[in-house]
Amino acid sequence: MPKETALPDLPNITPKALELPDQARLSRPFSTHRPRILLLHGSLRERSYSRFLTQEAARLLEHFGAETRIYDPSGLPLPDGAPTDHPKVKELRELSLWSEGQVWTSPERHGAMSGVMKSQIDWIPLAVGSIRPTQGRTLAVMQVSGGSQSFNAVNQMRVLGRWMRMLTIPNQSSVAKAYQEFDPEGRMKPSSYYDRVVDVMEELVKFTFLTRDVSGYLTNRYSERKEGAEKLEARVKLKAI
Repeated sequence: MPKETALPDLPNITPKALELPDQARLSRPFSTHRPRILLLHGSLRERSYSRFLTQEAARLLEHFGAETRIYDPSGLPLPDGAPTDHPKVKELRELSLWSEGQVWTSPERHGAMSGVMKSQIDWIPLAVGSIRPTQGRTLAVMQVSGGSQSFNAVNQMRVLGRWMRMLTIPNQSSVAKAYQEFDPEGRMKPSSYYDRVVDVMEELVKFTFLTRDVSGYLTNRYSERKEGAEKLEARVKLKAI
């Protein structure tokens, strides 16, 4: 454990909550189970290109050694439109907790991610009690477009991934004119777009391998340790009265 630091020039710091970064804590033995990846897609259409792209991604992830789950958003109520014990909400939250990494794939509609995609993310809270269903998990983002290539949806999902305290990988995929990129059976055709999807899934598995065993340490924050220390100090003072 890092020693408590001397703080002559940091008068605003709470010493008990401050830790020096410890490289040794990033050198834990690797887990041996398959990386657990949850995939979300943002369309309910029968011929949904975001679902086709998600399924293609799942096939690649399975080949790269991951265990995958694709969540079906059909029947998921609007955020705040049902209690949190609704079966589809419970399923989504349990899958998020199960996951070590996630893939979010949305169509771009009106220059933004779809409402179906946003609803799924909105149902996953930042915290449930003391548990954060997404913190420290890796994330890959992809989108499909009906017209020319755009990055509006993936950029928005990156913002949301950061807000959900996820580790969003550098690479991403944006498939333009998606109706041209899938065959009648919903399989993606060979193309540079397909090659990019392979790149993204390969990178996601690598980053998940790298971070999943130390995600708790990577996302451990001074501000939260300080808050915890202050609460503990107040409780001890109350007991002493």
